Amino acid sequence: MPTNRQVLLASRPEGQAKPDNFKLVSSETPALQDGQVLVRHHYLSVDPYMRGRMNDSRSYAAPQPVGEVFQGGTVGEVIESRNDAYRAGDKVVGMGGWQEYSVVDPKQPGVLRKVDDSQVPLSYYLGAVGMPGVTAWYGLTQIIQPKAGETVTATAATGAVGSTFAALAKARDCRVVGVAGGPEKCSYATEELGYDACVDYKAHGDVASMNAALKQACPDRIDGHFENVGGYILDAIMLRLNAHSRIVLCGMIAGYDGQPLPMAYPALLLTNRVKLQGFIVSEHMDLWPKALAELTGLVVSGKLRPRESISEGIASAPEALLGLLKSRNFGKQLVKLI
Repeated sequence: MPTNRQVLLASRPEGQAKPDNFKLVSSETPALQDGQVLVRHHYLSVDPYMRGRMNDSRSYAAPQPVGEVFQGGTVGEVIESRNDAYRAGDKVVGMGGWQEYSVVDPKQPGVLRKVDDSQVPLSYYLGAVGMPGVTAWYGLTQIIQPKAGETVTATAATGAVGSTFAALAKARDCRVVGVAGGPEKCSYATEELGYDACVDYKAHGDVASMNAALKQACPDRIDGHFENVGGYILDAIMLRLNAHSRIVLCGMIAGYDGQPLPMAYPALLLTNRVKLQGFIVSEHMDLWPKALAELTGLVVSGKLRPRESISEGIASAPEALLGLLKSRNFGKQLVKLI
């Protein structure tokens, strides 16, 4: 059995996460038992939610245990199997964590599934045709439920979720406006992802300036909003909402280091009769097949061409996450192992 390099959570962060919160170790991979498979990971997923799980605080999932392999999504290949449902060479997606190999018991629900990389690149199963893509699909179709001609907005517009949100919303004939950081990302949003407009938050650092930019980008105001960031940008969005608008609360990355994120205009939720709903996509597994079918179709047709930021080697995973939290990535952040 191969030697396995792994990234562990070494300590919980105080404020911003740092490289010394992680530790790279090597261990011996245990021999397979009946029913198990050995997976060699090709890519590791890097996602914003990981920062929240580094804290020892109440949330929708248990905190990442200190001293254990850092948990996260993986895609790879079965290289040995003692399970009749899997054979060497099968491509699979699962939650193998930040390590080069994982020993998996596929009988456990949700830990492993086969995927087809003949038309969809294997890495996409951690992005556009994986959890981030389904996250965008669920928020748009099940919470915002847009009508043709409505204006919908998204923060973190060029990330893994935001990139997919744009393609899904344009397929429903919406006006789609993004918020991203810097002219390069905003150009990418409008020229490649299909956004009708993109507001650069780095050029609009307060509510008044952001509100003015949103007024220009959203002349008919906002009917649906997909929130990934929080803070003053959400305050500015609130000022542009139409009556009976819908807000999807997916992430609050501005507060992942532990600082509070007060809302400046909560009364607008009442006066505009706003629906605000948070969700966790893993609680809606019954809808994943429908979502994945649409997302696969968009990729195969060329209507969804997601961009990826790729770090090389398992030792790069911590810095990839720290960079993601500072918006250094374009599209889905991945770590490539082979």
